[in-house]
Amino acid sequence: MKPSIPKGTRDFSPTEVTHRTYIINTIKKVFETFGFQPIETPSFENSATLMGKYGEEGDRLIFKILNSGDYLGKANEKSLSDRDSLKLTSQISEKALRYDLTVPFARYVVQHQNDITFPFKRYQVQPVWRADRPQKGRFREFFQCDADVVGSKSLWQEVEFIQLYDAVFTQLGLSGTTIKINNRKILSGIAEVIGAQDKLIDFTVALDKLDKIGKEGVVKEMLSKGITEEAILKVQPLFDFKGTNLEKLSSLESMLQTSEEGKSGVAALRFVINSITELDLETSSLEVDVTLARGLNYYTGAIFEVAAPKGVKMGAIGGGGRYDDLTGIFGLKDVSGVGVSFGLDRIYLVLEELGLFSTVDLPKPKVIFLNFDSATDILKMKAIKSLREKNIKTEFYPDLGESNKQQKRQWKYVTTREIEFVVSKVENDNFTLKNSISGEQIICSLEELVEKLK
Repeated sequence: MKPSIPKGTRDFSPTEVTHRTYIINTIKKVFETFGFQPIETPSFENSATLMGKYGEEGDRLIFKILNSGDYLGKANEKSLSDRDSLKLTSQISEKALRYDLTVPFARYVVQHQNDITFPFKRYQVQPVWRADRPQKGRFREFFQCDADVVGSKSLWQEVEFIQLYDAVFTQLGLSGTTIKINNRKILSGIAEVIGAQDKLIDFTVALDKLDKIGKEGVVKEMLSKGITEEAILKVQPLFDFKGTNLEKLSSLESMLQTSEEGKSGVAALRFVINSITELDLETSSLEVDVTLARGLNYYTGAIFEVAAPKGVKMGAIGGGGRYDDLTGIFGLKDVSGVGVSFGLDRIYLVLEELGLFSTVDLPKPKVIFLNFDSATDILKMKAIKSLREKNIKTEFYPDLGESNKQQKRQWKYVTTREIEFVVSKVENDNFTLKNSISGEQIICSLEELVEKLK
């Protein structure tokens, strides 16, 4: 059978791993500059921890793990004969791969609340899994790079996350990103004034798809979910909302005069917009997007989404928001949280398309010892040990090259790996050192070799 990997997963070459590590390290550095601490959680959680936290669509995309052993042993006979997969799943699967890092983080906070100092600022860089349809920039296994703050209701946290996004993209050399912002309270207010409060989730999930399926698609989906034509007519202006951020906020204030929650969302958004205007962003722009909903049940305040620079065809490369009641699901009330996520895989594709990896070097040794004479192997290995102890990256070519053909293979290896220095010969405790770039060659002692390579 021909070897293969599951759809939506990938192998990574040394170059790809190096580039991904470069992105991750850049993000981690900025996280820590902003005061965040790292944590990690298991790759799988109890199903009860995950299910029901992402909405109906999200639940369908969670990878379930079959129970160990005879997983059908405890299954209900009727569920089996009826082929009722929904009921059967809960009987044969008690665990699931994590869908994101936010819900496991909420579980972590509740479980470790006595050991945490609030407000708690954490970052987490780990893989997540979604049973989604694979396409460009969308995978079934992918990394998320999250930062969250819990235990603070201050809107300055939202301001800081916008600055954090801007700082990361600036350091990656990725200019022209657009940070879109909305507030879930505004969406709730709109649903209230059009008389669709009971359809809030359906309304926001459909509205969030505007850029993917267009006005007609959104209207069709809303109608299919029981939202009336009269309500949809009232919300039509949102489909073509234009103007500056402040003009959009003024229009929203007029639209939401009868909704206290809606007005509260506009006021929060205005604080963030005014603060960022005073503080400035380096390379990103901030845009109010009233159709932004990010169809996840747990957002209650600000909602973020980052769009790649214009001209790059890619979905969101980051997103997040405020979730005032997420930990309440696990029994810890009145702990507000806000967080953002970076889409590592999509950021990688954007940087690759824009040619921004040119300055990232593949890991390689500073010097390599070639192997033309086995009699001096111990001398070479002792020298290599000394160099490594001084943090000089050193490699030994393991296979003996006595013939001309074998020696050419070793030199080809040097060229392919672009290794700068080569020790080709060891004689009487002296080393023949060649600079493979300049062609300069010298004979030196071990002490002189160390100094040269430092």
